[in-house]
Amino acid sequence: MIERVLVVCAGNICRSPMAQVLLAQRLKSVTVESAGITALIGQSADPTAVSLMQERGLDIRFHHARQLAAWMAEASDLVFVMDRIQKQFLEHRFASLHGRIFLLGYSSTQRGHPDGGGDIPDPYRKGRASFEESLTLIEAGVEEWAARIAGVST
Repeated sequence: MIERVLVVCAGNICRSPMAQVLLAQRLKSVTVESAGITALIGQSADPTAVSLMQERGLDIRFHHARQLAAWMAEASDLVFVMDRIQKQFLEHRFASLHGRIFLLGYSSTQRGHPDGGGDIPDPYRKGRASFEESLTLIEAGVEEWAARIAGVST
């Protein structure tokens, strides 16, 4: 049974807070948290991320970036990352998490993609269009993974 999910990105102010709230919305009985590998500790979510979530009726105004700690990862049943470099880093750093770290963006639609697919680009300091592109990939990943998790958790 899946009880705890951790979503990880770089700074924990753009992608992972959006993914966290979207997953939490879909998975009411699962605790969903987020953190950053190089977190901008204490910083609020990026204003563009806040705006995009508000447009979807979700609130991340009170989110504050947290640094990924070993206990967070080890306490999680699943850990979602945003790109392959993050996945490799976590697999190396936390060998005990083998088989529990996944690319959030690696949905069934991307299997067969020339580069393997699955990476969700970091929109930090790149403008609204980049945020929208990343959010589209996050939403697709959340939809697919939430359905899988719900199937395992019931």
